[in-house]
Amino acid sequence: MKIEKIHHVAYRCKDAKETVNWYVNNLNMDFVLAIAENQVPSTHETDPYMHVFLDAGDGNVLAFFELPTKPEMDRDPNTPRWVQHIAFKVKDRDTPLAFKDKLENSGIDVLGVTDHSIFHSIYFFDPNGHRIELACPDPKEEAMLERLDAVKWEMLEEWSKTKRAPKHAEWLHAEELSKA
Repeated sequence: MKIEKIHHVAYRCKDAKETVNWYVNNLNMDFVLAIAENQVPSTHETDPYMHVFLDAGDGNVLAFFELPTKPEMDRDPNTPRWVQHIAFKVKDRDTPLAFKDKLENSGIDVLGVTDHSIFHSIYFFDPNGHRIELACPDPKEEAMLERLDAVKWEMLEEWSKTKRAPKHAEWLHAEELSKA
């Protein structure tokens, strides 16, 4: 018995129509489904909602709930804004650069390109305050992932004991630091 894949990931939004239009216009996603009900099927709570679904590529679905009767949405004040985010994989380095131009031309602030060694990313926020990442693989990604795979359990064990970054993967940023 094993999980097959993520069916969909759901987040809250401030305005379903604005959110759908933003993802369609800025990230070229297709709007695939809307479900609106006055009663929550799982809890039987009377609470109207709009649930919208977007095609995030390759069978991945991004969904949002608009909840008009609930208090205004907010983020966890104890978690830094950079932690919770939605990361989408894109084909190559040209793709995030093209999205960066498109987003900035639409007035959206974009951070990056950030070099994470195994991949490269840009970051920005959707109209609901959700941080979005577009990540493309590094040309040397496969070899680096093999090296990281070989030490993942030792790294996790050391982290769980010390709560300090283990040195098993210092090589990831060594080349980057030598350029500085």
